[in-house]
Amino acid sequence: MRVIQANYPRQVKEIMQDIRVDPYGIGIMWPKSVQYLLKVDSVSSIAANILKQEMLSLGGDTAVCRDALTGRAKKTDCLIMGNLAQFRRLIAKLKRQPLGLGLLAQDLSQALRNYQNDNFSMELGRFKINLSRHPLIMGILNITPDSFSGDGLLFSNLDAILSFAEKLVEDGADIIDIGGESSRPGAKPVPLKEELRRAIPVIKVLAKRIKVPISIDTYKPQVAQRALDNGALIVNDISGLRNDIMPRIISRYKAGVVIMHMKGRPLTMQNNPRYSSLIDDIIEYLTCAIRKAKEAGIEEERIIIDPGIGFGKTHEDNLMILNRLGEFRVLGRPILVGASRKSFIGKLLGGVAPQERINGTIASCVTAVKNGAKIVRVHDVRPVKEALKIVEGIENIW
Repeated sequence: MRVIQANYPRQVKEIMQDIRVDPYGIGIMWPKSVQYLLKVDSVSSIAANILKQEMLSLGGDTAVCRDALTGRAKKTDCLIMGNLAQFRRLIAKLKRQPLGLGLLAQDLSQALRNYQNDNFSMELGRFKINLSRHPLIMGILNITPDSFSGDGLLFSNLDAILSFAEKLVEDGADIIDIGGESSRPGAKPVPLKEELRRAIPVIKVLAKRIKVPISIDTYKPQVAQRALDNGALIVNDISGLRNDIMPRIISRYKAGVVIMHMKGRPLTMQNNPRYSSLIDDIIEYLTCAIRKAKEAGIEEERIIIDPGIGFGKTHEDNLMILNRLGEFRVLGRPILVGASRKSFIGKLLGGVAPQERINGTIASCVTAVKNGAKIVRVHDVRPVKEALKIVEGIENIW
C-alpha cells in the first residue's frame, strides 16, 4: 500500500490507465481527483448561504463570514472547497438560482477554464512561440549605464553588444529583451531621444542576425513604435499599459505584449509600498489591463502577464508572489516572472551583490515554473536553462 503523490492531473489519468480502468470510468473519476479552493469576493449573505448549502449537498463546502450565517452581515467573501466534479455540478445548479447566482455560475466556469488552460502559443512575425511544451527563457540585454544588476552595456560598442546578445541566444535564450532605460528602484526617467539612441540601432541590426524574437522593454509608445518598425515583435511594458496610446500601437503591429504590474513608478515605487490584499490587488489590476488591451484590438493570444516582482513590492511581497504564483492562472494568460538577481534574493542570502545571486535566481526560476510560470526573464541564461531542463525531465517522467 502507498500514498500516491500526484502533482499534476494528468498523472492521475495515467495511474488509472496503468490499472487498466475503463476509459469511461476514467472520465467519471478523474474530475473527482482534482481539488480546488476558489475564493469569491463580496457575495450577498443570502446568496452565500445558498452557495454553502448547495456545495454541502454535493459533498463540498463553502466558508463564509460568521455574521453572514446569522444575517448580521450584508455581504461576505466565500471560499468554495471541492473537486472539479462537484464544481461542475454546482455551476449547473447555480444557473437556475436567483440573486445573481446565475452570473456567479458563469464567472466560476470561466475562472476554472482559465485556471486549467495550459495550452498557449502565439505567432509573432516569422516566429511561432509555443508556451505549452516547456518554459521559455527571456534573456536580458540592458543598454544602460545604471542597471541594478551591473550588466549595463551602454558604453560598449555595437559589435560588443551584438556579441553579448548572440551569446545569450547560444546559451539558450528563446527571446531577447532589450531595454534602454533602467527601471531599478530610484531610477530617474531617461529622455525619449536618449532611449531611442540606445535601443533602436541595436534592434535594427540584431533583428537580422538572431533567430529568436526581440522584445523591447519600454513604457514609452514612441520607443515601442520605433522598435516594432525595426524588427522587435514584443513590447514589455513595465507600466502595464498605463499610457492609452501603447495598446493601440501594439494592436496595429500585431505584436505581443507583456503587461506587468507596478505600484507607482521606478523613482518612488519602493517608498513603503502597501496593499489591501497583495494577490487580489495585482489580479484586479491585470484584469483591467487585459480588458484594456483587448478593447484596443490586441488579440488575447498575444497577451502575457507579469506580476512585477520587485516593482513596488516589499521583500515579503516578492516571496508571497512566488509562493502563490499559480493563483494568477485564473487570468487565463501565460505568466512571465522576472526575479533574476533581484534584491529579495540578496537579502535572503545575507546581502550578497547582484552578480553573486545566480544560485538564488535559479531557485526562484525553478519555483516560478513549478508554480505556473511559462517564461522567466533572466540575466544568466545558461545555468537557468540547465536547471529548468532537469525540472522538465523529472516532470515528464510521467
